[in-house]
Amino acid sequence: MNPSFQELIKHKFPDLSRGQKKVAEFLLNFTEKGSLYTAGQIGKEAGVSETTVIRLAYALGLNGFSDLQELMRKEWLSSAESKEAASKPAAEEKKPFSEWLSPIDEKELSQAVDVLIKSDQVYIAGFRESHTAAYWLYYKMNQLRNHVLLSFPTGFLLETLCNLTSESAVVVFSLPRYTKEALEVAQQAKKQGAKVIAITDRRLSPVGQIADITLLAGTTEHILSLLALSQIVISSMQKRDEKTAGKRQEHLEKLYAEQGIFLE
Repeated sequence: MNPSFQELIKHKFPDLSRGQKKVAEFLLNFTEKGSLYTAGQIGKEAGVSETTVIRLAYALGLNGFSDLQELMRKEWLSSAESKEAASKPAAEEKKPFSEWLSPIDEKELSQAVDVLIKSDQVYIAGFRESHTAAYWLYYKMNQLRNHVLLSFPTGFLLETLCNLTSESAVVVFSLPRYTKEALEVAQQAKKQGAKVIAITDRRLSPVGQIADITLLAGTTEHILSLLALSQIVISSMQKRDEKTAGKRQEHLEKLYAEQGIFLE
């Protein structure tokens, strides 16, 4: 199976020149324009020469710019079809958070939810400022499924990571300024075959480059962007696996009542 445009960029990105990396990021963010523009127009938008755009195609192992554009067109059409097929409830769920979110790739959201439901365990990592959102996701996901773990605000235990398997999922929050801990967790998870889900601001951020699935946050200066995206993940998990989530929540409610946790 041939790699997708996004997969090809992620695989080759570290070896690209500085100018080629600028083109690659532009094409990932504006695939529709890349599918329609000439090499010269793309170069102008990305702030590089037309030659740099053409050289990118060869650096990716393609036969030329026309092959690159054909790959982008397939990606764009696939994405458009995926968005059109998305359910109305999902669109309604996102509406209150639209000002804090980047456009969500429905296909990747669906893949992330599927992995989070089926994995044997979920490890959630968020460091420094991102830890607030990581803890919220950890708390809410614990209400839906078992075996959910959380990093510390400033680090992680290798003893915990060593339990990851090829059936595990690791969610890594990684926003500017990117922390080395976030990248280290993602790298260790990949070594052990776990699926890495990045919640980040760019597909080609340090963690985004190696993640299996990337969910883009919106306004990175505001914690609400992370919380909004996390809420969509949780809501989607609830709807996808309503029976299992319902049983766990019912059991939790009994425990809450026995312990008198809530006043009302």
